[in-house]
Amino acid sequence: MKLLVTGGAGFIGSAVVRLAVSRGHEVVNLDAMTYAACAENVASVATSNLYSFEQADIRDRAALNRIFTTHRPDVVMHLAAESHVDRSIDGPGDFIETNITGTFNMLEAARAYWVEQGKPASFRFHHISTDEVFGSLGETGQFTETTSYDPRSPYSASKAASDHLVRAWHETYGLPVVLTNCSNNYGPYHFPEKLIPVVILNALHGRPIPVYGAGENVRDWLYVEDHADALLTVVEKGTVGRSYNIGGENEARNIDIVRTICGLLDEMRPQGAPHDRLITFVTDRPGHDARYAIDPQRIRAELGWRPSVTLEQGLRQTVRWYLDNEAWWQPLLERQGVGKRLGVKA
Repeated sequence: MKLLVTGGAGFIGSAVVRLAVSRGHEVVNLDAMTYAACAENVASVATSNLYSFEQADIRDRAALNRIFTTHRPDVVMHLAAESHVDRSIDGPGDFIETNITGTFNMLEAARAYWVEQGKPASFRFHHISTDEVFGSLGETGQFTETTSYDPRSPYSASKAASDHLVRAWHETYGLPVVLTNCSNNYGPYHFPEKLIPVVILNALHGRPIPVYGAGENVRDWLYVEDHADALLTVVEKGTVGRSYNIGGENEARNIDIVRTICGLLDEMRPQGAPHDRLITFVTDRPGHDARYAIDPQRIRAELGWRPSVTLEQGLRQTVRWYLDNEAWWQPLLERQGVGKRLGVKA
C-alpha cells in the first residue's frame, strides 16, 4: 500500500512509519514539525526509496490538496494532533485548531481526492484517536466501542469532536473510514513531557520526580510498537465504518509505574540509587481522570490482534532505550515547556 501518515515525525506516528516501511509499504510522512516532532524519529528509514517527507500543516488545505494530488495515496493514517493534556489546559486554542479544524481539512482533502479517483472501494481514511474521549472509569468496568463519550479536558474534547467528524463524513458522504481509540502509549522516542520519560530523565538527573495527587490514577499501558502493529492491522483488515479499541492489557497505577522505573534504574544505573527517594507528590492536574481501561474483545475477535509486549518487558526496554540514546533526548530538554509544570492555569 501507499500510506499517507500525518504526524509521522511524532511519537506514535514515527513508529507507524518505521514499521510500515519495514513491511514494504510506501510511506509519505506529512508533518508540520512542531515542538514534539523529531526528524531523528524516522532517521532509520529516511534514505529508503519507500519513504518521502512533506512538511505541511493540516490546517493548510491548499497544501493538503497538493500532497494528495502529488502522492496519490491508497490509505490515510491520520495521527497528527496536539496531544498533551497539560498543554491543552494552558492553551486550548491550538488543540481546537489542529485537532478539530485540521481533521476537517484532512477529511475534505481526502474526500475530494477520493471522488476525483472515482471513489475506489479500497481507499481508507484511518483516524487514530484516544480512549480519553470516553471520560473516567470507577474501580471497575472497561471502555468498549459503544461507551458513551464523556471527555473531561480540552484535549480529549477536541479528539472527541474529531472522532464525530470522521463518523459524520462516513455517514453523510460515504467516505470509507476506520477509527481506533488507544490507551496510553509508551516506549522509544516518547517526547519528554509525558509521565514515563519524565520519570526516567528526572531520575537520571537527580531531580524530583513529580507524581500528581497520590499517584492512584490507573492507566492501561500500550507499548508503542505494539500499537503501530495494531494500526496497520486495522488498515489492512478492519471493516469500513467500524471503530476498534486498542489496549495494552496492562493496567497499573501511576505510582506503581514510577516505582517500577525507579527499580529498573537502580539496577541499570545504580549510581543514583535508590531513585525512589526522588518521588515527590504534587498538586493534582485539574480534571484528572481516575481510571482508563480498554475492553479489547472486538479487535481480538474480529482482527485476531492482541499486544505482544508485557508491561514488565516494555518498561525494561524503554528504560534501556533512554539510557542508550542520550543524544536523542538531550536536545529536546531545551524545547519550549519541557521540564516545566504545565496545566496549572485552571
